[in-house]
Amino acid sequence: LGALALVLLFLAALLGHVLQQGWPRLDSRLWENMPSIRRPEVAGAQSAITGTLWVISLTALFTLPTGIAAAVYLEEYADKSRWYNRVIELNIQNLAAIPSIVYGILGLGVIARTFGFGFSVLSASLTLALLVLPIVIIASREAIRAVPASIREGSLALGATQWQTISRQVLPAAIPGIATGSILALSRAIGEAAPLLMLGAVAFVRFNPDGVFASYTVLPIQIFNWISQSREEFHVLASAAIVILLAILLVMNSAAIWLRNRYQKRW
Repeated sequence: LGALALVLLFLAALLGHVLQQGWPRLDSRLWENMPSIRRPEVAGAQSAITGTLWVISLTALFTLPTGIAAAVYLEEYADKSRWYNRVIELNIQNLAAIPSIVYGILGLGVIARTFGFGFSVLSASLTLALLVLPIVIIASREAIRAVPASIREGSLALGATQWQTISRQVLPAAIPGIATGSILALSRAIGEAAPLLMLGAVAFVRFNPDGVFASYTVLPIQIFNWISQSREEFHVLASAAIVILLAILLVMNSAAIWLRNRYQKRW
């Protein structure tokens, strides 16, 4: 409890400082105006906010179906005695611990250059999907494993097929854990800057992405750019953008809590 209180104290101090410094620019100009390198009084972060929503939406689209399907296979279908299934499990555990910059290098060399997607929203989304995919798989496996075996046995005893048991009994019961783990994984992805620096997330973009192959920027990159400026007005802008990013994260985590409480079952 003491350690938790200490961490919360530091977090409250940090949030209070950011909110106090960024309060003068927490107005509609921040999300209605485009960035400016010369006029901080009218500069905004609309392109970064839009780019962040584009990237994280595509990341979720690529990650969630793949991660949940992989978890279902490994928990319900995979033969643990087969060597290739053991290799898959070992690699998933290892990939979850790789630094994010390594994924950025991988995305640059393979996705952006070899596949020819370039420095686009699609390259960023695929790279972040690879980054958080192991986390989604591990969280989904834990949620599926937590469903009592008696639920499966009862369904199979009543004549249901294995897929009917999984789709109608196991997965609905595992929704709280899967949703919580998935949203927390996406919350990590939305704050990543290192991989996107390798993938052309340039800091000064005065337009919103209009497709998956468009250039882009994201809030962490825009915040880094403003913090790097010497003028104090840009530091105020950075603090205001941090508040916006934290608000998006708060909404995502609130959704995870709501889903968990809404569908959670006591066995």
